[in-house]
Amino acid sequence: MRENVIKIKSFEFAVRIVKFYQFLCNEKKEFVLSKQVLRSGTSIGAMVREAEHSESKADFIHKLSIAQKEINETIYWLDLLRATDYISPQQFESIHADAVEIIKLITSIIKSTKKNIKS
Repeated sequence: MRENVIKIKSFEFAVRIVKFYQFLCNEKKEFVLSKQVLRSGTSIGAMVREAEHSESKADFIHKLSIAQKEINETIYWLDLLRATDYISPQQFESIHADAVEIIKLITSIIKSTKKNIKS
């Protein structure tokens, strides 16, 4: 059985986001932006899991498109947390790199699936 890279990476990212949320709340006493990044950052993996059992190729694309929107929103919150000095440049770069990798993977899967449908 093939390894599902996006499933693994989105779950690992969600775990990282939960720990990031705990850090923001406990160390930085930030409760509003952290809740936003928690919500969007953990929903990516949930949508990937939903896509895994989609009813059709169109449903699969739709669910992954929602995951794509959620990772894009997460990147926004990360940018905002960096711009407002809640996180250091090093913290930002590390988690941002993971987010960019995930959005690239999801985008690639969506494009491949659409291409396969047309073939």
